[in-house]
Amino acid sequence: MNRFYIMLSAALLSLCAVNSAAAEPEQKAEPKNHFKIYGFVRNYFIYDSRESVSGTADLFYYLPKDVSMKDGIDINDESSFRFVALTSRLGVDVTGYSIGNVHFGAKIEGDFYAGLSNSTNANATVYFPSSTKISGTAQARLRQAYATVTWKDLPMGEDQKASVALKMGQGWHPMAADFPHLFSLEVGAPFGPFSRTPLVQMDANLGNNWFVSAAALWQMQYQSNGPIGGSAMYMKYGKTPEAYAALGYKTKNFLVKAGVDVLSIKPRVFGTLNDKVVKVSDRKTSVLGYAYAQYSYKKFAVKAKTTWGESGEHLNLMSGYAKIGENADGSWNYASLRNSSSWLSLIYGNKWQGVLFLGYMKNLGLAEAASGPLAKSDVYFCTNGFANINQMYRINPQLIYNIGKLNVGLEYQWTSVQYGDISKLNAYALADQNLHWVGNHRVNMMVKYNF
Repeated sequence: MNRFYIMLSAALLSLCAVNSAAAEPEQKAEPKNHFKIYGFVRNYFIYDSRESVSGTADLFYYLPKDVSMKDGIDINDESSFRFVALTSRLGVDVTGYSIGNVHFGAKIEGDFYAGLSNSTNANATVYFPSSTKISGTAQARLRQAYATVTWKDLPMGEDQKASVALKMGQGWHPMAADFPHLFSLEVGAPFGPFSRTPLVQMDANLGNNWFVSAAALWQMQYQSNGPIGGSAMYMKYGKTPEAYAALGYKTKNFLVKAGVDVLSIKPRVFGTLNDKVVKVSDRKTSVLGYAYAQYSYKKFAVKAKTTWGESGEHLNLMSGYAKIGENADGSWNYASLRNSSSWLSLIYGNKWQGVLFLGYMKNLGLAEAASGPLAKSDVYFCTNGFANINQMYRINPQLIYNIGKLNVGLEYQWTSVQYGDISKLNAYALADQNLHWVGNHRVNMMVKYNF
């Protein structure tokens, strides 16, 4: 009898399990995460006619160096060539998880830039124009890593819907997120902002056309300059996140937006007064604005961006600020350099693509005159530029051939800088004496396979 009850119980349990399994498809299953792996293998081949300021194994180009005479020789008048694949990239997008109309996602992305080093030989700068980070074993570095929460289909008037997205982590600075049509690594810098940074960002689509953005940002890889050089210490002890806000309008083929960025840092915590260490109230606040527009029609597209305002050296703009005076309590006064930087980008074609990029930058000097003569050490300029830059421009045509997932590109880039006498800066920290132009011819070829 006991055996009968055991067999009956087992049969009932099996039947319940079958019924449960059969009923599951009728229940609303929770969506699963979807992972999309993407990336590319990319190799650049680059020739420069002049010694220049450039990073990432000389692939990220800024500008040609000024004339530097030594024993009757301009030591920066030297050409060079290199090729390397360290900007190959790998990333993962995560989508598909939602609760109601709330959607969750994430991204993590990296490449292999870190690990390069300068030559350690004492004769490196004796036998060669400079010692730059172009050798070593490339190591993985983090580019982007953030999570997103998006509220979709929020009701608005007149049968329109709104959506709000929140991004938290490290991503593109919202002032730098609109790129020209270029395959070169610097994608238009330093004529436009360039930075990836820790952030908390909100983007809201208000119906079919209008959108707004706001963000609080921190500094990590791209930093402000100051008394100790480029550092995130100025923001850490300033205890004030960078703030950003923008408003935009879009249609099927057209987009325009404008925004403003406010940065407040503390260049020093301690100073000296009568040979004694004192706490100081140093602070420097700057405001930078921008406008961006793009238009596309069939095979043609055009983009344009302009930035105007104060500082921006943490965004790789050729600007900064200066110490303009000292106070009785040991604190310093600062004024931001004003800068105007703009670019225009045009592209035509599909399989064969022709690109033209034009960039222009003008140093407008300090917003407030210094109380006395300015020394070179008083000016905290972008660490990838020089305080005696008056203006600069770039002309950059490209030709790209797309073969499925393979892209082959060739570009010619002419960058010309007007330098002045660094020892004779005026009261607005502007080099306006002994002005002269210096230029560099860059020829760059890219081979890239996307996956």
